[in-house]
Amino acid sequence: MSPAEIEEHQRFLRSLTAHEPAVRAYVRRLVPSRADADDVMQEVAIVLWEKFSEFQEGSEFRPWAFGIARFKVLSWLRDKGRDRLVLSEEVVDLIAEETAQDETRLERQRRALETCTQKLEPEQKQLLMQAYQPQARIQQVAAISGRSVTGFYQWLHRLRRLLADCVQRELAKEDAS
Repeated sequence: MSPAEIEEHQRFLRSLTAHEPAVRAYVRRLVPSRADADDVMQEVAIVLWEKFSEFQEGSEFRPWAFGIARFKVLSWLRDKGRDRLVLSEEVVDLIAEETAQDETRLERQRRALETCTQKLEPEQKQLLMQAYQPQARIQQVAAISGRSVTGFYQWLHRLRRLLADCVQRELAKEDAS
């Protein structure tokens, strides 16, 4: 592999790593389940890599990746066309357009949430992450926490409320600066 190819790989990986959470969130809003989003994201990553030589340096990676993701979602929808849980292409186009317009606000909220979750005690953060893992069983997470299921849901509600308040403060702080 030549030094230029190595540099191209590194540039792609830096761009993909920096924008993957936003692209995944974008795809997740357009398909019914996380598993579907995982399937679509695999295809999106492949196409991004295959077409990366066409990506013009200096332009924004995220909108370019959103465009490719949108087409991969539409392709996935055509393949799943008989499934009643799949959105129509018109609805996907509408959601995709609104999502792209909302991306700046959502990115700010993601950064604020990340800041706020870093402020949690390690045990709180671990339980929160376990509760929101795909395939998580709340009964098991509640048992790990030493709470009943009802008690765990109440604790989780209070924690979400604290995080929501923290996110609002972080956004207000950002707006003020």
